[in-house]
Amino acid sequence: MKKYCVYILWFLVVFFASCAVNPVTGKKELSLYSEQDEIAIGKQTDVQIRNQYGIYNDPALNDYVSRVGASLGPHTHRPHLEYHFAVLDSPVVNAFAVPGGYIYVTRGILALMRSEAELAVVLGHELGHVNARHSIHRMSEQTLFGVGLAVGSALNKTVADIAGVAGVGIQFLFLKYSRDDERQADQLGVEYSRKGNYNPGEMIGFFASLEKMGDLSGKHSIPGFLSTHPLTSERIQNTKDMLLESDRKLQVKPVPYLNQIENMVYGDDPRQGYVEKNTFYHPEMRFSFGFPQAWQLQNMPSQVIMGSDDGEAAVILQAEKSSEDLHTYAQKMTADVENLQFLRDQKRRINGLAAYQQFFDYSPQDSSDLRVLLSFIKYGSYIYTFTALSTIAKFDQYDNQFDRLVGSFSRLTNRIYLNRQPKRIKLHKSNGRQNLQKILQEAGIKEDLWPRFAIMNGMELSDTPLRNALIKIIK
Repeated sequence: MKKYCVYILWFLVVFFASCAVNPVTGKKELSLYSEQDEIAIGKQTDVQIRNQYGIYNDPALNDYVSRVGASLGPHTHRPHLEYHFAVLDSPVVNAFAVPGGYIYVTRGILALMRSEAELAVVLGHELGHVNARHSIHRMSEQTLFGVGLAVGSALNKTVADIAGVAGVGIQFLFLKYSRDDERQADQLGVEYSRKGNYNPGEMIGFFASLEKMGDLSGKHSIPGFLSTHPLTSERIQNTKDMLLESDRKLQVKPVPYLNQIENMVYGDDPRQGYVEKNTFYHPEMRFSFGFPQAWQLQNMPSQVIMGSDDGEAAVILQAEKSSEDLHTYAQKMTADVENLQFLRDQKRRINGLAAYQQFFDYSPQDSSDLRVLLSFIKYGSYIYTFTALSTIAKFDQYDNQFDRLVGSFSRLTNRIYLNRQPKRIKLHKSNGRQNLQKILQEAGIKEDLWPRFAIMNGMELSDTPLRNALIKIIK
């Protein structure tokens, strides 16, 4: 009994010593991280997100989103924070925030929106999460109770250690907020956008589009908005109840917004890599390789990750500019990895390219021993590294698949695959006579995409847009 009293006393000391005043509510809450800690976490996470997921290569669009977001900053509960806004190069519909004032929207969610006010309320919602320190509160709870945001399985832990895939900060992308957090962020999104002179009623239209569109994260590594910000009828009704009649007089600005997103890439960008019949092609870097059927593949700017359907094997491809010879480069890459036991190495040629391979056993703490095959290939100014791994017990089961995958890496010279171009959003000016379905049909949009583009335009297919109305299509 005395032992438990000591634990309870320790918990109370830690809890009350770790309370901070919430900037939004003014109430004390658990926080093991200071504001300076929060900013430092945000800076570190921002580097990881930029490296792993990539910022959309359109400075004008990024500047536009930043200007809209910055106009809301002075109206937040933490106006002294330095806020940062960026557009991620992903077709997934999502927006999220990480501690310290870093806000991200995907080009997928920008394609869904229809006005600058809609963008403002979404940015305001994410600013609400930052200002109320929702993720910091969750981190404090998880740290106190020993849960953490750590990578779970031995296989994933090895991917993180050896291939440098995802740090802890990246997992903020997958953080699910509580219902109370979402309600509070909705309220703050309405408040901040209203004070920024934007009509917060546009949040209802955004919610309606999300409900119709559903979660389109698919096989991408970034989750969709609905999986991290689940909607409820209560949230939608609460937002409606917050609106004022005077909000109708505030800015919506659909035309400036639509003009800004014209020519933005829509959907997957084949220039950054695409899959066809179990072959991955990368036109920009001019290479291709095959991978086993039924394996899942995730393509990100910093790596391509593949996993077997049973979850027992994985292969990660990364590339880095280097003038070093393959042996020297390999030694440098593995020098700081602990619990790595060298087994053997070999030189080989892969489709005319110099290659060097190393085999290791890896013994992570508190998990199964793993076997790792590192394959380094010199191609142009880059060294490409394939990291293949499975448990020691099952490695031989996948050895032939690993060998075929790595051995299929080759130069891409076929113009059919090299010249693939992405679809881009274009604006069509309505003549006031054709309904939306006819407009989409004449624009050459596939019939299975018509419902999606109806949602993106906030219309039904049978609706006839007003004369000179701007309609989003793709070409």
